[in-house]
Amino acid sequence: MERRSEHPIGEAIVAAAREAGLILAEAEDFEASAGHGVRARVAGRRVDVGADRLMRSLGHDPALTSTFAAEAERLGDEGKTPLYAAIDGRLAAIIAVADPLKPTSAQAVQALHAMGLRVAMITGDNARTAHAIARQAGIDEVVAEVLPDGKVAALQKLRAGGGGKPRRVAFVGDGINDAPALAEADIGIAIGTGTDVAIESADVVLMSGDLAGVPRAIALSRATLRNIRQNLFWAFAYNSALIPLAAGVFYPAFGALLSPVFAAAAMSMSSVFVLGNALRLRRFHAPGGAA
Repeated sequence: MERRSEHPIGEAIVAAAREAGLILAEAEDFEASAGHGVRARVAGRRVDVGADRLMRSLGHDPALTSTFAAEAERLGDEGKTPLYAAIDGRLAAIIAVADPLKPTSAQAVQALHAMGLRVAMITGDNARTAHAIARQAGIDEVVAEVLPDGKVAALQKLRAGGGGKPRRVAFVGDGINDAPALAEADIGIAIGTGTDVAIESADVVLMSGDLAGVPRAIALSRATLRNIRQNLFWAFAYNSALIPLAAGVFYPAFGALLSPVFAAAAMSMSSVFVLGNALRLRRFHAPGGAA
């Protein structure tokens, strides 16, 4: 069945079956349900494969089935996502899939914490698996079991905050289902290795698939804004001091007057100062020492 699926989880299951040397039968009447799973007819039997919500729609609650409940809890605590297979409407198997954390992911979360930011995860995984991953990565908040079309609502809930004070939210995503949330967020950050629609919907695109680029981008944006504020301050202060002098405001009282030659040089120095301050960004170093 999963050979007909376009989901990365389906591809992983097919790859594991081929590694095990299994013979893959042909599936008929294939149907995919976003956020739930897939169903088809194989060798004349009805087969459903997907999340626990799909099983519940068939009248089976894996959490209440002693054969699967303990195993599903163990897999979830290990950060693996349990999927289920039903044959002819009866639970038949449990399948574990996992997307291991990259070493740099936890480092990226730590860097964001060092900036005073909170990190939340919005995922379609079940709550037990999501919280296990959050513990490994040091994530602060988890919104789990979110259907693909529910990410915008989850984002809005995070933005509303728990204390009644709205929060500004940046959303990082790479999939087709992430596009609406990327557009809804205050800042949408797309992973450059993701889908085209996600990249088109985002405000910022990271050229690599490394989440360490998120704190680097935020740190660089903060440094740029700080540099702009400095330039604005010194430009206004510089001109506020020299324009009255050049206009002869101080001449009646103090006899101070600025020669046109020095005035031209002073204006040039103002531009040089602002440009030189901006060029300091060339020496910018991101959190963790990466340039």
